[in-house]
Amino acid sequence: MTAPLREIVVCLGSACFSRGNTTTITAVQEYIKVRGLENEINVTGTLCQHKCREGPNIAIDGECLCGINPDTLPALLDQHFKQ
Repeated sequence: MTAPLREIVVCLGSACFSRGNTTTITAVQEYIKVRGLENEINVTGTLCQHKCREGPNIAIDGECLCGINPDTLPALLDQHFKQ
């Protein structure tokens, strides 16, 4: 039996995109690749998560996380995807 697919949704709305989610996308993809999680985590984008003033935002398994910082992103992902 395979584990259920987990999901990361990166906000690509103009506010989040201009505040750094371009870097977030690359960091998330690299995190997944380095840890061999390609078959366990689905990464998608959305045009807005409706928390523009709190961005940049991502959602992990439906939980919106605001103010994402590329420097702290790996530790945040570790909290959600520890193996």
